[in-house]
Amino acid sequence: MNASLVIVGAGPRGTGVLERLAANLPELYGDRPLDIHLVDPHPPGGGRIWRHDQSPLLWMNSTAEDVTMFTDETVEQAGPVRPGPTLAEWTGADGQAFLSRQRQGAYLRWVYERSVAALPPTVTVHEHRGTAVRVSGSRDGRQQVWLAGCPAPLLADLVVLALGHLDAELPPEQAELAEFAARHGLTHLPPAFTADSDLSVLGPGEPVLVRGFGLAFVDLMVLLTEGRGGTYTTGADGRLTYRPSGREPVLHVGSRRGVPYHSKIGYPPSGERPPLPRFFGPAQVDALLARPGKDGIDFRRDVWPLIDKELGFAHYHRLFTAHADRTRMAWPDFEEKYAAADPGSAALQALVGAAVPDPADRLDLHALDHPLAGLRYPDAEALQEGLRGYIEADLARRHDPAHSPDLAVFLALLSVYGQLVRLGDRGPWWHGFFSYLASGPPGPRLRQLLALSRAGVVRFLGADTTVTADERRGVFRAESPSVPGESVTARALVEARLPEPTVAHTRDTLLRSLYAEGAAATPAGLLAVDPADGRILDRAGLPHPRRFALGPHTDARAGGAFSRPRTNAPAFRQNDATARVLLAFLRDRAARPTPLPTPVPASGTAPTPEDTHALDH
Repeated sequence: MNASLVIVGAGPRGTGVLERLAANLPELYGDRPLDIHLVDPHPPGGGRIWRHDQSPLLWMNSTAEDVTMFTDETVEQAGPVRPGPTLAEWTGADGQAFLSRQRQGAYLRWVYERSVAALPPTVTVHEHRGTAVRVSGSRDGRQQVWLAGCPAPLLADLVVLALGHLDAELPPEQAELAEFAARHGLTHLPPAFTADSDLSVLGPGEPVLVRGFGLAFVDLMVLLTEGRGGTYTTGADGRLTYRPSGREPVLHVGSRRGVPYHSKIGYPPSGERPPLPRFFGPAQVDALLARPGKDGIDFRRDVWPLIDKELGFAHYHRLFTAHADRTRMAWPDFEEKYAAADPGSAALQALVGAAVPDPADRLDLHALDHPLAGLRYPDAEALQEGLRGYIEADLARRHDPAHSPDLAVFLALLSVYGQLVRLGDRGPWWHGFFSYLASGPPGPRLRQLLALSRAGVVRFLGADTTVTADERRGVFRAESPSVPGESVTARALVEARLPEPTVAHTRDTLLRSLYAEGAAATPAGLLAVDPADGRILDRAGLPHPRRFALGPHTDARAGGAFSRPRTNAPAFRQNDATARVLLAFLRDRAARPTPLPTPVPASGTAPTPEDTHALDH
């Protein structure tokens, strides 16, 4: 029997692994026979998130020139570089355009087909349009991958989980609100990929409470406005005006910060880039990992000060080299003193105060993370005006090269993310902070938000928004200290965010079964893997020799399955390292055939869980 590899998940991450397999196979595997099985209920390439079957109104969150699936010479990898076009080059679109997710899905499908075509004729790719529900098999023998509705498993020498974003059980607070909604005939939409949510339950003119002000909210906003026939017109001054269709609900949106994610930066990079990494690079990560007990690393105590200093270095490097007229010190002098000062120390604050006269030119990460801290508005209308002013100022700043230190911080955030992959899961706060600063919506989306606010279709709730169940009135109630003493009630609540990817509470049967059978989870609930190659760890810390996992459900999650060109993207590094380990294992296995196992699941019958997709061989 041929050597066999099963990849569960054929979206962009599975496609990226396939591309690296094709690139490395001539060196490591030669012309030996190999069967590659791809398992996914959605079409290969785009997978669930980038599938064609979604609204064309939903955009990519990156410009077309900033999206690629191909490695380049900046990627630290042992395998060969196989150049390929960016999304902009492949589509012929303006590089600064934000294309639809449908077009990104078409690009991913093309990358998938190109990767399959690059495989030698001795490699056969089998597509299984179904759902994997369990993996069984001993550590030293072939694995059995069980598919819903199929009585016999796929046999695999190796299994790679590239599962992407997954649905999850509701946490206790949301479960209580869902139960409250069921008792009172209310609507509660849990965290989900917005394109999968049934928004038809939100009626025209109905007040809807929305928790979450990130990208899931932007999708919700689009689908409930333009998606219901509303239109925008542009005035002579360039200002947008929204023309309602009459079918829109009224969205009352709040979150912890109370503001949307920062706009994408709207100008190209120019001039000298900050030399990164400087204060948080491989040497610092090596030192952290060398401490006794990796789990003893505390993010706030041990890691965040290094990140703080790295982001500050990038900010001030750009300020001093590109906007020297706004500084009072030579860069070499500032750099020497900055390097010697501790993050957050009085010495550092004094240095910045002396060298950077305008407080607006100083980097304050705490203030950025708490934009409405201490602000109180006399009434809801004053809050609406205040938030519109905040968003207008953010748009102006993020499109003005005079504030190019913001772009330097963005580049530093990418560098930091690449280093953090080696440290494993450090909790949800960092990922939220990264997305808030570096992965916000395109500028046009925030201009639409302003128009919707002026039209009364979107209403802002403020910071630290809480939602409670009003048992007496049978409604949801939202409150925020931004407007003391006021509240908003509604019969509908939308949790506008993706589910938390924890292995204990995911709805993915395969991942939950692995956890139940001994796979390790981090304190934050992610699947624990070896950061070097993605092997799944057990609770004793031992890597499984035949099971691998990559993606957002693991503690080695990278910023995304595709990335900006020339940024040494963590996902590309991971894909290459894993592909090379897979091929080396399969090469050695081909030299020493393994006896076939008897494929009998623990229950004696093939698993058939509810809510799974039928298999189409």
